[in-house]
Amino acid sequence: MNPLAVLEHHRAWRLALLALLAVISFLALTPAPPSSIDSGWDKLNHLGAFAALALAAAFSAADSPRHAGRSALALLAYGGLIELLQSRMPPRQGEWADLLADAVGILLGLGLAAVLRHLAKPTA
Repeated sequence: MNPLAVLEHHRAWRLALLALLAVISFLALTPAPPSSIDSGWDKLNHLGAFAALALAAAFSAADSPRHAGRSALALLAYGGLIELLQSRMPPRQGEWADLLADAVGILLGLGLAAVLRHLAKPTA
């Protein structure tokens, strides 16, 4: 059995995506997130969170460029919403650089998904 076959379990990936959205929303919108899960650099936190979201989103449905594009736009809008909400929640603050880190994370997550899908394809 191909160990990468787990990539095709769309329902599990959708559940993982929902769980990630819940956890990331809590961490992004709580006044003081736990320091134990902080990388020490805010932009790396954003990059990692959005790479994980994009990876889960990519595998939550069948492979298609349209799905990847919609997922990227939806996740970027989610990142923008977080920044907007944070700008209205002292002591948090919204930052354009955070949204840029989100976008880089989304690209990395979708890129990793493309590589994993390529590796999972059976060879002829």
